[in-house]
Amino acid sequence: METKKILIADKLAEEGVNYLTAQPGIQVHLQTGLNESALCELIPDFDALLIRSDTQVTAKVLAAAKKLQMVGRAGIGVDNVDLAAAMEHGVIVMNTPDANAVTTAELAIAHMLSLSRNLPQANASVRAGLWERSRWLGSEVAHKTLAVLGFGTIGRIVAQRGLGLGMRVLAHDPFVAPEVFEKLGVQSVDLPRLLREADYLTLHCPLLEQTRHVIGAEQLAHMKKSARLINCARGGLVDETALAEALSAGRLAGAALDVFEQEPPLNSPLLALDNVVCTPHLGASTREAQTAVSVEIARQAVKYLQTGEAVNALNLPRLSAEELKQAQPFMQLARILGQVLAGLLEHPLTKLEVALQGRAADIKIRPVSAEALVGVLSGRFSTPVNRVNAECFAKRQGISLLETHGGDCEGYQSLLKITGHGGGQSLSLSGTLLGDEHPRLVSINHFEIEAAPEGVLLITRHTDKPGVIAGISSILGAADINITRMHVSNADPQGVAMMAIAVNHPLSAELIRAVQAAPAIHTVRQIVL
Repeated sequence: METKKILIADKLAEEGVNYLTAQPGIQVHLQTGLNESALCELIPDFDALLIRSDTQVTAKVLAAAKKLQMVGRAGIGVDNVDLAAAMEHGVIVMNTPDANAVTTAELAIAHMLSLSRNLPQANASVRAGLWERSRWLGSEVAHKTLAVLGFGTIGRIVAQRGLGLGMRVLAHDPFVAPEVFEKLGVQSVDLPRLLREADYLTLHCPLLEQTRHVIGAEQLAHMKKSARLINCARGGLVDETALAEALSAGRLAGAALDVFEQEPPLNSPLLALDNVVCTPHLGASTREAQTAVSVEIARQAVKYLQTGEAVNALNLPRLSAEELKQAQPFMQLARILGQVLAGLLEHPLTKLEVALQGRAADIKIRPVSAEALVGVLSGRFSTPVNRVNAECFAKRQGISLLETHGGDCEGYQSLLKITGHGGGQSLSLSGTLLGDEHPRLVSINHFEIEAAPEGVLLITRHTDKPGVIAGISSILGAADINITRMHVSNADPQGVAMMAIAVNHPLSAELIRAVQAAPAIHTVRQIVL
């Protein structure tokens, strides 16, 4: 067996290091505190590099890494790794996204109990020589409503702990299938109801552009005055100015914060409030979590070096040149169709079917179907979704994948069809390639509609009658939005048609509502590709 050399460049828990040294064919070298120059000098001899958050894995480091097969991050964030450069050099990058999930969930529960019983304030009072039993009257959590915003791994653990405390648990996550909530005995509700009924609102979302300040003045205004907010996820999820104002005015009973928009939160008005409990980003700070991430990344490194199996990979593995040449155009088409499908779906996805027909049936389907999942899931997570980790993300969201080969595709040499199921409804898209290179959307359900899926698309369902196109054109023209292409389907037996309109600039929410309100328009969706 060829010996594989692993460089540990940041401090890992002893258990992780011991696991590595006990493996046959693995040679471990531990050296921390390396700057870019020193790491470039050292890295050419190593097959794997294990890090935490201190070591910067730059493009220069990756270019110097002649033998490097993988970079393993003990933890979640990979901001210190140049993923694009790693992909270019064929280096797999892995992290350990679930290893500290229990620890973070337990901190949220601890904050909830601390808020309920005024524990930090009571502790300070006793230390000051006081004995104020009546002042620190608390409340029980049993039979109260725990509202979980974000139902990923951590949110689900928090929900389970809440149920164990005898709480009523509600949750909101538009990207999780209903079966996932039902399996755990948690009721899925929309965001307004979640806010309205929460006694304790705990946040477990990734920080994305669409989730920044997901809790602001408007959302806080819908909550009970007796409600309490817990954030052990990401600071940017909460508008801290609005939160401070709500707490100061008595419109919210309390808040517990482990994370802040700026860390440390110097001069934050929240620090001056008695009904706020703060901790310094302790979500993963337990001995067990530090051990777990170290052991997990050690195991992943050994598995990849010995078997080639990439667990929790964040970038793309190399394909052979021939496989890439055959599959890549359809992979691109699949990703685009996935994005369009995600933009058109009205319910959380529970199953995705991917079918290659005609000549395309000879292509290896897994990378194509994985790219379809990438299109469906992209932009929903803080961790990048790619064809290596897309299926794992899909399983977490309760999405099953069905792949089929073969069958005729009348009128086309090759056809890719993807069908999404969810909420008792199905939506099918078909696409093909012009000249084996240029993607085309050729049908949406039973509507034949040939469109170049690129840029900004408006897709409408409308009653097929004169004046519809003119009405939409007038609305867009008044807003200085230029129509670059337009494709209209034939009407179905009910007199309904579809239209794909390519425009030169994304529409505002207000303008989309104006189009939606136009005569004969049933639905309108904007998709930015």
